[in-house]
Amino acid sequence: MRTRIGAAAWIVAVVQFLVVQLVVEAGWRTPYSWAENNISDLGNVSCRIWDDSRPRYVCSPLHDAMNAGFAVHGVLLFVGMLLAGACWGRGGISATSRILLAISAGGWVLVGLVPADIDENLHVGGALLIMGLGNLGLLLTGFSSRSSLFGGLRSVTLSIAVVAVLAAWMFFGQHDPGTGLGGLERIAAYALDAWTLVMALAILRARRPDTAGEMTTGMCEEALP
Repeated sequence: MRTRIGAAAWIVAVVQFLVVQLVVEAGWRTPYSWAENNISDLGNVSCRIWDDSRPRYVCSPLHDAMNAGFAVHGVLLFVGMLLAGACWGRGGISATSRILLAISAGGWVLVGLVPADIDENLHVGGALLIMGLGNLGLLLTGFSSRSSLFGGLRSVTLSIAVVAVLAAWMFFGQHDPGTGLGGLERIAAYALDAWTLVMALAILRARRPDTAGEMTTGMCEEALP
């Protein structure tokens, strides 16, 4: 039941985050582009030309809703990771990956509490926790014990993680492959959301031990003796 509640928390985290973004960007009077605008533009509190490297006019009337959405997103991700901890199995790699992912969840809270145009350095620090440590934690999760539920889905995890790490490296290096830097940031930042959604569904579909005590297809608790 713990893991299923954690899975539900992940699903709510992803859905509410997407809905909040769509609502907030709809409140813009100027066009908002997922390719050209950063995610953080939705949470900026002032209306002005922003970002010396890519000057653009930013004005987000519903910034309070977006910043609350960032924070709620982080809290729900953390709750899911806490409750679904058994799905990583035992071992140093699994423990390290969970720690890194928990820190990345805190990064979402940080960027919500400190908008980019209030304290850019602290805000960027939060982004580094999300796209740096978070994607590293996702990569390590790909090497969890195969006896765990997540370890059994190693190919899915590693595929998402490799794309996320590459996108983060290109975004922070300002190397646009044609997606726009805003689009590149979304690949790097939302990869973990995609992974949590896939894993949440895997948890909810996993079968329990049968009544004779024989284990069937793995629940997360099977990874823990």
